[in-house]
Amino acid sequence: MVPIVHNAAAGAAMMMLLLAALIWIGLHVGLAGTRLRDVVVARIGEVGFRGAFSVISIAAIIFLVYAWSVAPTEPLWFAPEWLRWLLVVAMLPAFVLFVASVSQPNPTMVGPPGFAGRPPRAITRVTRHPMLWSFAIWAAVHVIGNGDSASIVFFGAFLVTALAGMPSIDAKLARRDPATWQALSAATSIDPFGAIAAGRNRFVPREIGWLAPVIGVVAWATVLMLHPLLFGVAPV
Repeated sequence: MVPIVHNAAAGAAMMMLLLAALIWIGLHVGLAGTRLRDVVVARIGEVGFRGAFSVISIAAIIFLVYAWSVAPTEPLWFAPEWLRWLLVVAMLPAFVLFVASVSQPNPTMVGPPGFAGRPPRAITRVTRHPMLWSFAIWAAVHVIGNGDSASIVFFGAFLVTALAGMPSIDAKLARRDPATWQALSAATSIDPFGAIAAGRNRFVPREIGWLAPVIGVVAWATVLMLHPLLFGVAPV
């Protein structure tokens, strides 16, 4: 009886993790950037939607983290040492992209309008979704590095949300402000350096400055050193 009860509890815990991941993805992909969002905003207003969405998002991520913490897991692969070092290095641009994304506003960030007519600057020249790319890299690194079933579901939820969120945000901006979207899409790209490689923009390091990259490198090194203490796992 004990193995049966144990297996039933483990199955229920994994189902809870899958449910939490689907709620998180559905909230951010199925609502935040779709026309359903427009319908809800029309009823409760932009401020009301952002407030309600923030509260629900916090609840959803708490549920997701809890479900991951209690879910059973099985190793599916083990990353070799050389790959783990590559994953550690891959996290560096994720930190730099994140810091650069919050150091200067851009039209794809949540916030008031007012970017019409402004050409893309700084990190937006590289990609119009620097923050989502930082999350996507972080999630992909942890999926590959961990290699267990629960981590695939947990970090995979963030990976799907980040990757699907980019075209979703683009579509929302195109509906909300067609003039801004037309100018932005003509001079930027989702894929990093895509517009620059295509000759539709150019890389201007001085617009990014030195502070954001330095903060990103320091944050990367700090998290790398403290990772065993904070999360109980050494990256390498």
